[in-house]
Amino acid sequence: MPFSEIRPDRRKISVLLFEAFSNHCLANTIEPFRAANTIAREPLYTWQYFSMDGGTVTSSSGLPVETSSWPQVRPRGDILFLMPSYGFRDLATPKLNQALRAARDRFQLIVGLDTGAWLMAMAGLLDGRRATIHWDEFTHFAETFPDIDVLEDRFVLTTDLATCGGASTAIELTLEMIKRQHSAMFSLEVGALFMHGDKLDLQDPYLRMSSDKLVGSATALMRRTIETPLTIPELADRLKIDQRELERHFQKEMKMPPLAVYKAIRLREARRLVELTRLSVAEIATRCGYRNASALTRAYRQEFSAPPRAHRSAHRP
Repeated sequence: MPFSEIRPDRRKISVLLFEAFSNHCLANTIEPFRAANTIAREPLYTWQYFSMDGGTVTSSSGLPVETSSWPQVRPRGDILFLMPSYGFRDLATPKLNQALRAARDRFQLIVGLDTGAWLMAMAGLLDGRRATIHWDEFTHFAETFPDIDVLEDRFVLTTDLATCGGASTAIELTLEMIKRQHSAMFSLEVGALFMHGDKLDLQDPYLRMSSDKLVGSATALMRRTIETPLTIPELADRLKIDQRELERHFQKEMKMPPLAVYKAIRLREARRLVELTRLSVAEIATRCGYRNASALTRAYRQEFSAPPRAHRSAHRP
């Protein structure tokens, strides 16, 4: 079963940690899944931490994490993250190689974070496949494993294997995984909690060549203009692109037209204000670009199946 087809009730994550792992990388990997659970208001993902021998594993910054031993891992799982760091070459023991080869039949997706691709390669998981690794190790990795198609990409995600270049790219990989399992809009909402995708660069000369960059700048502009929404022609003009071209890129990346994405962004900001503040519905309407409370309430009910006041009452402690 491809990773994108994992059933909603089976998104179980195992994280295999090694001494001196990157806490930054761990947080960038797990926090988006935690945020997805928060937004969905249900446990879409669960996770457990393991090490080969169990016990306390300490990050490079001194953060201790209690782990179960590898033999205690559930018989089967959905996603396995490998998270080594310094000294990763010494970790590729016959015992680990055997464990990773066995994991190939037990997990739908195996992910090598940071230098995790090296461990996957030593176990023979990446032969004839595409992969990437931390940029410091890129040349040595490509020379050591000529049978692997080594790419200078921030991450490589296929149906059953994934690799990424480091802590800063781990969040990009995780958001792409969420996008494939749920939707582009849901992934955008998760990313917004970490200000991911908020970069607005209207001078990028490559903007027109990349759908994800264009859509990223467009949605960043949308979030900056929630209170006074632009028309789609105005949005296209600000991005220096033809409106039809803009709509084509949105359909490719989001499977939604830009107007629908704009509306969804505004309504999710409205929901956040409903749940986390005591602002009146009229004030929230103004902040989210609606003419009045009635206009917001109609749109809100259509999107979330309940009006703002009922939603607020249901989520008050």
